[in-house]
Amino acid sequence: MDQATIGSRKRVGARQRILDTSFELFAQRGIRDVGVDELITRSGVAKATFYKHFHTKDELALAYLQRWYEERSAAINDAVRRHGETDTPVLLVVFDVFDEWFQQGVAEVSSFLHVMMEMGPDHPLGKASIDYLARTRDQLADLARASGLKEPEDFAWSCHILLKGSIVAAAEGDPRAAERARHMAALLIEDRRRRQNG
Repeated sequence: MDQATIGSRKRVGARQRILDTSFELFAQRGIRDVGVDELITRSGVAKATFYKHFHTKDELALAYLQRWYEERSAAINDAVRRHGETDTPVLLVVFDVFDEWFQQGVAEVSSFLHVMMEMGPDHPLGKASIDYLARTRDQLADLARASGLKEPEDFAWSCHILLKGSIVAAAEGDPRAAERARHMAALLIEDRRRRQNG
């Protein structure tokens, strides 16, 4: 390891290095496939240092899920702010954000679905994933409400199905998954508005 790398590691705190390492490994391989020894080695910390910051791998995985939720929510909120006054429904910018992630090959996109399926809905990590997915629906419902759609929570469920479907399709190799889901969401919005105004 060269001196520049060593200096860089010293500037970044041990807890942050562990988090950064887990973010990469958990996103790419899931929770069960990544062991504590690998996390310790890859983050360049001592075992005692690791357990000082995270008592268990599950505790670290919860921090990983929290970090991804915060990053994802911030990206969506930023896209909504940039949306401005256009004829395009603001709800559709969520699909644009996901499309950008799919094109970049961002592995974290499927984290909540992946962890829920990997660990099961009764495991603490599965429950946390379900909670973060529910928060996404709340975010969609808020956007639907701001767009003047009636029954925004009901609409959010439908929209979320499309979003989750696009995540699975992208994982299968469909580069246009978010684009297809966006088109279907636009049709849902159009149908909802027609029924509201009819």
